[in-house]
Amino acid sequence: MSPRAACQLEQLGFTQVYDYVLGLADWKAAGRPTDGTETSVQRVAEATRPDVPTCDPGESIESVWIRTETAGWDECLVIECDGLVVGRLRGEAWTKNRELLAGDVMEFGPTTVRADSLLAPLVERMQKRNTETVTVTTPQGHLIGVLIRQEAEQLLSGRTPEQIWADCDGCPGQWRLVENP
Repeated sequence: MSPRAACQLEQLGFTQVYDYVLGLADWKAAGRPTDGTETSVQRVAEATRPDVPTCDPGESIESVWIRTETAGWDECLVIECDGLVVGRLRGEAWTKNRELLAGDVMEFGPTTVRADSLLAPLVERMQKRNTETVTVTTPQGHLIGVLIRQEAEQLLSGRTPEQIWADCDGCPGQWRLVENP
């Protein structure tokens, strides 16, 4: 809201008033809810999963791999500074010396998209490039989650992928995809 509106709310007695200076576009790009009349175009936020494994750059590959595999994933995002995505572990990273640190073997700066991006064009690009996942962040680079192409394709086809929360041995729980009949 504008500083003028914030001032008026404070004069009316509101005590928790904030001026979000980055604006509505940034708010939407961070996947935050909005009111109003928008078209029913599907956005990346609708297909984003927040349950992707994460690790700190200072963790050993061994401990990160155990946690990632237990959660049913084959990639892990490396984050620091309160959720800032700095890298990704996948593929060959898991074959390195397990005593190395995540920061030593991670892919730096994985490609990211914003939550308010249109879903269909992104899925088309992913199909052309044979990309299975893409990281979704705020404009400032903080993790929101991961978009999995298969789930996004299902959503675009009108078959909403249902997800259930499942407890698992050695992990805090995870989302599991449930196919709709």
